[in-house]
Amino acid sequence: MHILIADDHELLRDVLRSYLEAEGSFTVVTVPDLPQALAAIAAGPAFDLVLLDYAMPGMNGFAGLEAAIAASAGRPVALMSGLAPAGVPDKVLACGAAGYLPKTLPARSVVNAIRFMAAGEIYVPLDLARPPAPADGEPALSRRECEVLAGLCAGHANKEIARDLGLREPTIKLHVKLICRKLGARNRTHAAMIARERSLC
Repeated sequence: MHILIADDHELLRDVLRSYLEAEGSFTVVTVPDLPQALAAIAAGPAFDLVLLDYAMPGMNGFAGLEAAIAASAGRPVALMSGLAPAGVPDKVLACGAAGYLPKTLPARSVVNAIRFMAAGEIYVPLDLARPPAPADGEPALSRRECEVLAGLCAGHANKEIARDLGLREPTIKLHVKLICRKLGARNRTHAAMIARERSLC
């Protein structure tokens, strides 16, 4: 697997690269900021996964993530961070990223998460994927979740919703799972029924 790691901490870059390359199935390129990450993406060959640090130079919040996703032309891009503000994992997924990787994860978990995302799946640690309890009793659905919910209400399959929203099908599956959890629904059909009852779609 061909991986790009962009982080402004040289020690972290070197440790992560060494650990991945010791696995024997990774080739790793490292850069210290977003401009060099975008240059590496443009230069090719295509990366199986681009991993960006949330707070490195050039990121400008989620604008840098969105720029890298656009430059990667459908290839997985993920965000990693040591201390990110609350709600970042949900926003990362709403941008269409492959996942969110806390720097506090054990090394083995990091490798597994990178393999998972490079294979086209979505990764967010379970404890971070739990939605916050809404203050007003209504489900705190993100903009993207509302778009996916509209697809569910229209009876569309995940593949159709993914095509309509320009996302990958695994991303839609994760959104459906989070929607069901937030609405207290047993499955996608039940979620659509609840949404209609509450005039959410």
